[in-house]
Amino acid sequence: MTTQIRQPDEILLGFTRALRAAGVPVTPDRSHGFLEATALLGLDDQSATYWAGRATLCAGPDDLARYDQVFHAWFNARDGLPRTRPASPPSQTVTAFPESESTGEGAEMEDEAIHAAATSTEVLRHRDVASLDMAEKARLAALFSVLNPRAPLRRTARHQRWHRGTLDASRTMRLSMRRFGEPAEIVWRRRRQRPRRVVLLVDVSGSMSGYADALLRLAHRFVVTGDRVEVFTVGTRLTHLTRAMHHHDPERAIVAAGDTVPDWSGGTRLGETVKVFLDRWGARGMARGAVVVIFSDGWERGDAALLAEQMQRLHRIAHRVVWVNPHRGKEGYAPVQQGIAAALPHIDDFVAGHSLATFAELCKVVARA
Repeated sequence: MTTQIRQPDEILLGFTRALRAAGVPVTPDRSHGFLEATALLGLDDQSATYWAGRATLCAGPDDLARYDQVFHAWFNARDGLPRTRPASPPSQTVTAFPESESTGEGAEMEDEAIHAAATSTEVLRHRDVASLDMAEKARLAALFSVLNPRAPLRRTARHQRWHRGTLDASRTMRLSMRRFGEPAEIVWRRRRQRPRRVVLLVDVSGSMSGYADALLRLAHRFVVTGDRVEVFTVGTRLTHLTRAMHHHDPERAIVAAGDTVPDWSGGTRLGETVKVFLDRWGARGMARGAVVVIFSDGWERGDAALLAEQMQRLHRIAHRVVWVNPHRGKEGYAPVQQGIAAALPHIDDFVAGHSLATFAELCKVVARA
């Protein structure tokens, strides 16, 4: 019997359709997540494919039994379906370790595979996200989960009991009085701490289109790991994006953002949009004492003097202003564009933002602010 060789995506999408026909509510974004997960793990390991599908395609406990039945029928019981290796395996896919009777040889090959996978991931972390192809972007999207941005802490006027700090004389005295003046426990206190608000302004103009997807994924990480984060997009108009970013699934958040933002890949009028932000949101308290992070290359098409005026105004009320430029740190770059030249005197930190490694450094800058 002739075995028909099918493409891996065809097999996987057929599996999601079979699962949907069996009654499991597989949405398009879940199918997309399943394909991304298998692209990252490879198809050599059927166990990894099973768990990737179970994690991405099942919405609840009721789906698990049907999933097991369909998975077994699709990958093990059907004739003519390739079960493991794709016809053209991705060049940077993590592959399964080969089996070997020789323990020493197998261990050596395993070490080489681990080293190759680690090297590939490390190279991808430092690649400019605008230069990646679709497969590399899918792999990079999975790596965003390793980012753990934290909002900086600020001290409030209230105090809390603590095991060290300053002496809480009042409470110590009250404890002593309850014991009729006998010496009691010495109570210490410190100022309460709470997360400082973080505001992200993401430039989605045409010159930033290659970075918009990665920057929104980074903004999504900020939102899902902190409760005092606000996200806006700036271009030709200001759009409040925080609600769209609250989807726990990053793919749903990106789709919701696409449905919300009306000026993708348009022009750049940073001065006007920052003014709208300050008039409508910032002056009412959102930017006061906050860490404001602006993601833009500074290619201002509007009035640079207006941008300088608004950046000065923002710098007066914010705790710290961070400007993230995807070209910062690249060879030959100089901040001579009229927008960035106007904003630089009113910026506390001017950092790079073109790769996953620079995004990780940005998270540290924000956490230390």
